[in-house]
Amino acid sequence: MLSLNFKQIATATMVLFAVIDIIGSIPLIISLRDKAGEIKSARASVIAAVVMVIFLFIGEEILKLIGINVNEFAVAGSFILFFLALEMILNITLFKENSDNTSSATVFPIAFPIVAGPGCLTTLLTLRAEYDMANIIVAIIVNIIVVFIILKTSNKLQKILGKNGIAIIQKIFGVILLAIAVKLFTSNIQELFN
Repeated sequence: MLSLNFKQIATATMVLFAVIDIIGSIPLIISLRDKAGEIKSARASVIAAVVMVIFLFIGEEILKLIGINVNEFAVAGSFILFFLALEMILNITLFKENSDNTSSATVFPIAFPIVAGPGCLTTLLTLRAEYDMANIIVAIIVNIIVVFIILKTSNKLQKILGKNGIAIIQKIFGVILLAIAVKLFTSNIQELFN
């Protein structure tokens, strides 16, 4: 029987939303749409969701093959979240990729790495160390719905929010992500020493 926990779903949804940073990617999405002519929003969203769910299920098995447990991975993942948060707060670029290849903009770079990128996949396994799988899957679905809506309405959103609005949202989610990274680090480092 599935036992869904609203608090876990809300937290996992916010963490994934902050890591995916689809609002902050609106200018890039618009640029890709202008160059490629069209981005298939539904296709990009479905591909990203499939990648995320598959990694959520087999990511831990991959870790076992190389001799790492989920707590160790979660500690490493907390560092990635920490640096992603710094990117968002300080408006610097550490490891985000931009691609000029727009012939298949729907899959690359929209589905991967903008939505289901390395930071997102690391975050999924980090969340798995803390939360129930069902709650994480619901959080993925909620985020994919949001991603789909934003991909569909990116031109309108940019006009409504403006550059300052997008920057403010990025910084707010950056601070939230930074706090979550610290929490994940402290809880999982304690597990390792226990």
